[in-house]
Order: sequence, then C-alpha cells, then structure tokens
Amino acid sequence: MSAVDLSAAERADLNGENGPLRQFAMSLVVRAAEIWRAPCLIKAGFAHIDACHFNGQAHLDFARMLACGNVRFPIPVWTNTLPVSLLQNDGRADSDPDFVSGAREVAEIYRKLGCRPVWTCAPYQLPGGPGFGDQIIGSESNAVAFYNSVVGARTQKYGDFLDVCCALTGRVPCAGLHRDDGRRGQVEFDLTGLSDALLRHEETCPLIGHIMGERAGSSIPVLRGLPGDTPQDNLKAMAAAAGASGGVAMFHAIGVTPEAPDAEAAYQGGTPEQVHRIIADDLTVAKSSLSTVTSGQLDMVALGTPHFSIHEFRRLAQAIEGQRIHADLRFYVSTARFVADAARAEGLLDPIERAGVEILTDTCTYFSPAVRACRGRVMTNSAKWAFYAPGMLPVKVCFAGLEDCVASAIRGEITLTNRA
Repeated sequence: MSAVDLSAAERADLNGENGPLRQFAMSLVVRAAEIWRAPCLIKAGFAHIDACHFNGQAHLDFARMLACGNVRFPIPVWTNTLPVSLLQNDGRADSDPDFVSGAREVAEIYRKLGCRPVWTCAPYQLPGGPGFGDQIIGSESNAVAFYNSVVGARTQKYGDFLDVCCALTGRVPCAGLHRDDGRRGQVEFDLTGLSDALLRHEETCPLIGHIMGERAGSSIPVLRGLPGDTPQDNLKAMAAAAGASGGVAMFHAIGVTPEAPDAEAAYQGGTPEQVHRIIADDLTVAKSSLSTVTSGQLDMVALGTPHFSIHEFRRLAQAIEGQRIHADLRFYVSTARFVADAARAEGLLDPIERAGVEILTDTCTYFSPAVRACRGRVMTNSAKWAFYAPGMLPVKVCFAGLEDCVASAIRGEITLTNRA
C-alpha cells in the first residue's frame, strides 16, 4: 500500500480499474510522490511535455506503448521541441534517416494522442497557456523556470516519461514548487552595485542567469536591484541560462516577478541563506566563460534559444533592414510555428529573409546536425546555446548581443562593439 494519501479515483487508477496504462502511469506518479515525501497528489490542469523529443529507441517504444493503449490526455498537453524540423529538411535527413524517421514517428504519435503540436521550448509565448497559481506539468528547463518565476504557475521539473505519466493521470505530487513553502527564496543575488545602463543592456540578464545557475545550483535565487520594467525577453534569457548552467527551476526578482513584490514576500518572512553581490567584473568573467573565441572569420549565427519571440523578430528586422549577410556564412533563427506565422503576418520576415537569414521551426540549432554548416566559429545571443553547443557540436562560440551578431554576420567576421 502506498504511504501517499490517495483519493478513490486515484486509487482506482493505481489498482488497474481504468486499464493497464493508467495503472502504469499512476504507479510512477505515486512512486515519485513517495520519493519526494509528498503527502498526497494534486490536480494539474496543463502539461508541456519533453518525452516527444526523440532521443532513441526508448522514446519510440514508450510512444508506441501509448499508441497501442489508445489513451487520451484528460488535460491540455503541449509539445516541446523536436530534434528535427517537421517543416524543413535538415542535415540529419541524409546522414541519419533512421533517426529522422523515429523522430517523426514519435511526433506523430503524440499528435494523434491529442497533444497540441506546438513543438516549442517557449510555450509561454503562445496564447491560451497557464496563468498565475495554476498547477501544471513542466519539463523543459527554461519553460519550467519561466512558468514558475515570471508567470507564477507551479511545476517541478519533470523528466521524460514521468511528464507524460503525470499528464495521463492529471495528477502531480504535492511537493516542492507545487507548494507555498517550496517556493521560498533561498539565495540572494544583489545587483545594486551595477549601473542602470548595465542592468538594461541586453547581454546582462543572460549573464546574470548564467551566474545564478553556477552559484545557486538548484536553490531558489532572489534578485535584488533588477529594474521593474525588465522586458520578458530578458527574463526568458535569464531563465534559460540559469537552467542550463545550474538546476534553477524558479527565481524571484524583487519588484519584478509576481511572487516577489518585496523581499518579505520573496523570503516568506525569512532571510537569505547566502548573499552574492554581483559587480561588473562578474559579468565580464561570465561572458568570457561563454565565449571560446572572440575574433576571426565567422561561420554561423544562431539566434532563438529559447525560441525567438515576436518582439525579438521586430528588433532583428529593424537591425538587418536593407542589408545582406556575408556569402560565406549561414544565419539561423529558431522559433515556434505560431511565432513565425505571426512574424510573417506582420511583415517582419520579409526584410529578414531578404538578408539571407533562415527561419527554423520545431527544433533548435544545437541538436546536431539540425542545420547545415553548424561548425566552426558561431555567434549567438543565447547564454544557453553558448553553454551547451561546444559539448554537442564541433564549434567555437562567441556570446554577444543581437546587434553585434547582425553586424558580424554582415561583415563575415566577429565584431564586438555593442558594449554597455
């Protein structure tokens, strides 16, 4: 018998009264609850799953098991990125057709099971998602951090297959970030020593996120001194960087994020366990650690990790209008289908594509080889991409702001001028 207090409906699932797949799913959810010492399960109303991202035979076997059981999700379920694009041919199509076939089969199974096929790592950019206080099932690291921190929805970071099992049961363990006491700030990052100009510079938030991940690990950081009007794109970049360099699944920014109107609320009446005072030199060190190269001929630019927003497309269109990228490099922007459609409807993709930029949907450029020519020197404005890519691809990375990435793409060599 489980030590977790289950409702009659939950126990019926666990006992197999609603079929073997529901029994299997509930048994995993209950086991997770036992490990996390959750007293009970709670209802979840939304899921963003990562198990649709094919990484090998286990993902295909699991999806086929669901398909054979003819199950349906009782809650809205949206899909994370894929390792390939379903709309564009990519480098893997010829070099690894079996992988492409498996990835496409897994994607189609989840679509047939009733998932909304958004294929994005930034589902919070789409309308109709969860809101403040909603209990949800998240899996993608940047989305988990953004939903918890910026939206105020509540989720643990659920690994592949457990995310699907929670979605099939509509239940999650009452533990961790699902609970009030699990969302208390723990480690403070004092930004008051940084100038206002530096805090508003586009490179600063991802660099702060990178530092937070390194120093906070899986603790909950609290930012003191971030401007109250910090754009959501900057918070997105921060969440992604903190989830990549560490295990940050939630952060508070005093006066910015919804659960931190003041320090009292962020710490729930307590005090920080540690305080890290961030100065300009810390940002310089962080940027240096993300850049394995800072000069030389450029081979590629990769933007959109997490997926590009409509606001970022507006900035890119303005920066690149009337210009053309160098003939010897490729320039990719990864984004969600919905955002790409919105950008095209607004006329933003016309100047971007005329300049030679390629728009990639459903996937990301560091899923080797998701795109052609992903090697050599690559510039990106994503701290997450800069952190992950050198371990996944034959690349040397230069982290910089969007305008520097554009200027470098036009010249064909790394150009670093946009400094705070």
